[in-house]
Amino acid sequence: MPNLWILIIIGVVAVMGFVGARQRALSSGQGDIRNLHSLPSFYGTNAMLAGLIPSLVVLALWTAFQPLVIQSSVTHIIEADQELSDGQLSLAMTDVRRIATGLELAIESGRLDLDEVMDMRADVTDVRPLLGEMGVAVGSDVTPRDLDAAQRFVAMAQTGNLLKTVLVIALSVLGTAFAFVRTSAVFRARIAVERVTMALLIAAASIAILTTVGIVLSMIVNTVEFFRLYPATDFFFGTRWNGTSQLGVLPLLWGTLYISVIALIVAVPIGLFAAIYLSEYASPAVRSFAKPALEVLAGIPTIVYGLFALLTVGPFLLRVFGSGGTFGVDWMSGATAVITAGVVMGIMLIPFVSSLSDDIINAVPQAMRDGSLGLGATPSETIKQVVMPAALPGIVGAILLAASRAIGETMIVVLGAGAAARLSMNPFEAMTTVTTRIVSQLTGDADFTSAQALVAFALGMTLFVITLALNVFALYIVRKYREQYD
Repeated sequence: MPNLWILIIIGVVAVMGFVGARQRALSSGQGDIRNLHSLPSFYGTNAMLAGLIPSLVVLALWTAFQPLVIQSSVTHIIEADQELSDGQLSLAMTDVRRIATGLELAIESGRLDLDEVMDMRADVTDVRPLLGEMGVAVGSDVTPRDLDAAQRFVAMAQTGNLLKTVLVIALSVLGTAFAFVRTSAVFRARIAVERVTMALLIAAASIAILTTVGIVLSMIVNTVEFFRLYPATDFFFGTRWNGTSQLGVLPLLWGTLYISVIALIVAVPIGLFAAIYLSEYASPAVRSFAKPALEVLAGIPTIVYGLFALLTVGPFLLRVFGSGGTFGVDWMSGATAVITAGVVMGIMLIPFVSSLSDDIINAVPQAMRDGSLGLGATPSETIKQVVMPAALPGIVGAILLAASRAIGETMIVVLGAGAAARLSMNPFEAMTTVTTRIVSQLTGDADFTSAQALVAFALGMTLFVITLALNVFALYIVRKYREQYD
């Protein structure tokens, strides 16, 4: 049974438990809620949570670990047939999963049943037409080994899904029934619900932390493996990058920082001036319209910005600074360049700088403005000599947060800056960044265990350390500011 139907069933059980426990509580209190320890809704919520939480936890864990268990079992079938390298084994498992997906779709559509799938033989029946009907493309003939492994995959998946359905629904019913039986006028349902809510909040916070730890550890493990295959000194101090034999990170870091600096040169003045106008000069009517309109920029997908850079900004800059352009100079030879990506990225960062700066400027106590104006200073002098110095730590923090956002950008750079890894001061040349190289290294044909693929994790770890340092520095400044003016 698909997970969606399982969720619907346990949802219905939970609703029935809520209604039943609520009515049972009222009945035990003889219809007067003053005889109950808690409000009737707490009794219903307790029964609902008792049915939902165990079943949802088991459903999530089973769904996460079942494919891993099945793949481990099926992998032994392929390894027993012949010895394969890690790359060959990975490709073989990809074919097996593709075949298994097609067979499962055939079962779900009613085209075949499980017994017919298990009776198929690769040396008798060509399964490629069947897989084609299911929308699964197979590049070569299906070997008996691959079909046997795929049949084992399907059989284990069907059995696992059946056990999962029975166990999850049983837990939902038993949990709801247990809570229903415990419901009485003296049962402390509110305390039980509050404890469960607190546990859920702690679990949510723990998941966020553990996810971060898991990401960092996975990057560290693969980075260490990369440095076993490639010298660390050549990586950190190398000035050449071709993605295969030369993996020096300096050209990529230079392109990343160069584009980010241009983006900040565009975003910081515009965003800061917009924040000053909106917070100090704009009328309420103008502010209510202009601030949301400005923040719309933050909701535009980065791929749209990338297309804007490729199709509009790049050709415009080429007409201005290219051969035969407005100024008659030959500085720019193509539409993809550092300045193209930097300008468009700066436009994307404007709402980050303006919104954060606007909130920070508004947080400056009004008494400081009133005192300055009372001493005879003009509004502009008050902004320049009182408001801005008071808000400066927070504004610096906003700029650093915008910088970390710029460093991690990918799509704008892919479409606007080009793919050339070079050390150059010319902003009209094409360059590349760390993020674009991570994408290219992981989407190529290189073996995942090779240095050419593992270098993506080293690049990611380098970028993570840089952005983490910027974020920590920005948070330190913002917290210092808040402690001073809250």
